[in-house]
Amino acid sequence: MQNQINSIEEYLQSLSIERRLIIDRLRTIISDNLPYGFKEQLAYNMISYVVPLNRYPKGYHVTKAQPLPFISLASQKNHIALYHMGIYGNKELEGWFVEEYKQRMSTKLDMGKSCIRFKNVNTIPYELIAELCRKMSVEEYIKIYEHSLNR
Repeated sequence: MQNQINSIEEYLQSLSIERRLIIDRLRTIISDNLPYGFKEQLAYNMISYVVPLNRYPKGYHVTKAQPLPFISLASQKNHIALYHMGIYGNKELEGWFVEEYKQRMSTKLDMGKSCIRFKNVNTIPYELIAELCRKMSVEEYIKIYEHSLNR
């Protein structure tokens, strides 16, 4: 997205109907399955789920005034992206996700360090994403995050 988006509603309105329905479904799944303590907000022109500053006042080391990012959703030109910082920081969780994806899906996993890309929107593993969201609490994520800063 080239333009600055100021709210989640603006973000959703900027999408095609097809993409909006997919992002809405993912948003509902994430919201319904994240453990208590994460907060939805717009960050970096994406729908994001963060550890709010009142829970983790140190903020994100890159931009200390910003809450600590955990999961973000983005509609990119050629795919839907799900950024999950917990996967990036926890090799056990990453291994679980990769293995579960292989067992459940016939498509090849397209994944970077924290980014899971879905080029074919008809093969998004919604239930697997729900399970992934339930796997890490705010407290666990903060510990992983702080450990990664001390390396």
